[in-house]
Amino acid sequence: MPMTNKEQTGKASASRAAKVLRDPSASAAAKSAAGSTLTQRGTQVEQTSRAAATQASHILRDPSATAREKSAAASALTQRANRR
Repeated sequence: MPMTNKEQTGKASASRAAKVLRDPSASAAAKSAAGSTLTQRGTQVEQTSRAAATQASHILRDPSATAREKSAAASALTQRANRR
């Protein structure tokens, strides 16, 4: 059974995620991770979905992903529900 995760997106991560969303060359996976990251700004209620976590994982393994994209992806994965 998944346990809740109390992580929140910080100001710097939210800023980087917003820049990814505005970047016309960012991939759909990067934008998915960035959107998930921004959704969790200032709240402990929202958590990263399985689909968004999968997209974030792909971004982290993509050698062509930018540092900004990887930051948003890492933040999204940090906020995935803890598993036991």
